[in-house]
Amino acid sequence: MRSSSKVFYSIATYLIVSLVVYILGVNLVQDDGYLYGPEWVGFVGLVLATLLCLMLGGYLHFTDSRVDVAPEDWEEAETEDGQGILGFFSPHSIWPLAMTGAIAILGLGVIFVYYWMIALGAAMLVWAVTMLSLQYGLPKEKH
Repeated sequence: MRSSSKVFYSIATYLIVSLVVYILGVNLVQDDGYLYGPEWVGFVGLVLATLLCLMLGGYLHFTDSRVDVAPEDWEEAETEDGQGILGFFSPHSIWPLAMTGAIAILGLGVIFVYYWMIALGAAMLVWAVTMLSLQYGLPKEKH
């Protein structure tokens, strides 16, 4: 078992303990005077979060046994052992800024429930993501 699956199993253990404390706290501490019994949203949320962590931990535990030793699991690894191609970064791209503006407009539309602003922000976001994806796929004269 490697470190990645141990992390998710640890989080699941913490969530199980939190779930027990939450159930006991909600059912035994009745300080509001009129609401008795379980509060289902918190219970279901903690159960689903626990199941998600167990599912991810199980998947990582299953796949880690079929993969070579990663540099982060090797005790004598150096920083250079984990190097590799991280991808291409475009330093002069305007589209991340356009995406940020579109997300801001979309968020303001959701906050103030302006449907026209939500539609505008969503359209701008789709346009900015499309242009970011096609930035190097289009010929130079189309930029």
